[in-house]
Order: sequence, then C-alpha cells, then structure tokens
Amino acid sequence: MKVNQAGLDRVVAACPDRWTGGSADIETYLAAAVSDTSHREILEPLRASAGASGVVWVHGDEVATWGDADAPEMAFSVTKSVVSVVAGLAFDDGLLVPDQPVHEVVDIAEFEGPQRDRITWRHLLQQTSQWDGELWGKPTSVDAQSVREGTEVHGTPPGEGWAYNDVRMNLLTYALTLLFRRPLTEVLRQRVMEPMAASDGWSWHGYRTSVVQLDGRQVEVVSGGAHWGGGLVISARDLALIGQLFLDRGVHDGRHLLSAEWVDQAWAPCRVKPEYGYLWWLNDDEIPWPGAPSTGRSARGNGGRHLLWVDPARKIVLASHWTEDGLTLIRGVSDAVGASNE
Repeated sequence: MKVNQAGLDRVVAACPDRWTGGSADIETYLAAAVSDTSHREILEPLRASAGASGVVWVHGDEVATWGDADAPEMAFSVTKSVVSVVAGLAFDDGLLVPDQPVHEVVDIAEFEGPQRDRITWRHLLQQTSQWDGELWGKPTSVDAQSVREGTEVHGTPPGEGWAYNDVRMNLLTYALTLLFRRPLTEVLRQRVMEPMAASDGWSWHGYRTSVVQLDGRQVEVVSGGAHWGGGLVISARDLALIGQLFLDRGVHDGRHLLSAEWVDQAWAPCRVKPEYGYLWWLNDDEIPWPGAPSTGRSARGNGGRHLLWVDPARKIVLASHWTEDGLTLIRGVSDAVGASNE
C-alpha cells in the first residue's frame, strides 16, 4: 500500500492550529459542558490539556504525528471502548456470558427488582440496559449528553432503548470490578498494556465517591467516561496500541491478548442502534462520521475531539486528542492512504 505522504503531512499539519480552545482550563471547560443539568459537581481531579496531539499508523508503522503524542490526556468517552477491552478479557476467561443476566454473577442491589434483574452484560455493553437509579451520587436522569441528545426513554424494558449515559457506564465498570475481584486498572495493565510495551504514563480514574470494600481492601471503581471527571488518561501513542490490537484481531507480537471472537462481537451492530457495537461506533452507514469510510470503527469522546479510528480496509489506526474537527482529519487521512487491495 502506497501512502501519499505529502497529502498526509498537509492534513496533520493543520491539527495543532485546530485544537479545542479553552481546554487548558479543564475545570471550567468541563463545567460548561454540563451547565444545562443539575448535579454538576466534579468528583475527580482533572487534567488540563497540553494541546492537540495525535498519531497515524498504517500497517503498524507510524507515518504521521503532531503535537506531543506521548503526553497523557483525558480521553473522555474514548474510555468506553477501553471498557470493552476489559470486558473482552472477562469473556475470554469465561467470566462474562453476554446474554446472561448480570445479577446471576454480581450480587449487588443495583441489579435487584423488576426490569433490573433482566439486564444482561450485552445490554450494558451496548448501552441498552435502560437502568434507572443513582450510583456514586449521580442519578441516570442528569447525564448531560443523553438528556441533551434526547436519547433517554424511561420505562422501557432492557434492550428496547439506547442512551449514551455515563451513570450506566459506571454501573458496568462496577459490575466488571466485582467480576474480576480487583481494580480494572490492574487488569488492563497486566493483561494488555504491559504486554504491548505501553508507556507508564497512562492512568485510569474513578471518583472520590467510587471506592468500595472488596475482599478486605479499598478498591477504586474506575469511571467509563468523564462527564464528572475521571476516566482514562492516556497519550495518543498508547491509545494507538489499543487500536492496533483490535486491527490485528487481538494479537500483539504473536501473542493473543484478546480473542478474535471478542473483536467480532464488539464490532457487531446493536439491534436498536445499528451504528453501535460493544462500546464502539461502527461507521457502516456513515454514522457518526458522514463521508468517512464505512469500514471504519471508532472510539470517540467529547464530541469527537478525542478519537481512536480503526479502519481494517486501509490498515489505519488514527489516535488524536483535542482535535476540533475529527471528521476532516479522518477523511483526509483516509484519502491519503487509500483502500488496501490485500
């Protein structure tokens, strides 16, 4: 595959000038993002932006970079796709059966009662659980994004509605923590990040309210996004490693870290939201990236300003932070690389 390097360089050269202004004052920035809801209190220290950064890999080779691609940045809802990684490890270990009701293996009050006892792992992974309640001091009804986008439909059974809701995401990370009986940060580090030789600069945070007693020790339950702070903090290069793992169907350097079966499941469309899989966006119908290749899969956060784009047809992994126009970036990189004939 021949890369139009000059064209690619022109695309990424504009990225440092198109970064999201105001994000250096991250507390004010995040507060503004939830200003139209109640329960706005941030529950975790935040990380200011160092500016736009990113990498492009083709066939695993780095062909473009901008900004400080080794600077850890808040990933916002890109974190959700990393939750899919640890869920895949549970699946591979035989701990997680997608269509099993969660209450059968996780004994907490949040899965008790009518409707709640019908919630399966698949529902949580596809954001179709319709769970209503409060977790870590935040009720589902005040999640800014799902309220603003009008995706919340209360009272429907699990599997019959879809909403992008961080409270429900936090319920999933809580359930996975109880399933593994240890912090998800440890699981991700030991099973994925260390074997891929990631840097030691990444971290994963919960809230000051999301600490539980587990087998005699205090364990922080990490968050699945950053609507109230927390979530994954990771550099573009380390994030690209996760994208490459999915592109290579779970194999890194000849070692199977994640099963190909899980990659296929994670990238299979949800019945009620076909552009969504297990916490990954699927661009088959050019949603949410119109005009971008339909073969792409993405993790996206903060309106696409944080991005992990994986395109098997072009062997592309694109990871970026704080880039204001992610769609233009995806289109430009895709045009410069072109589809593979392999």
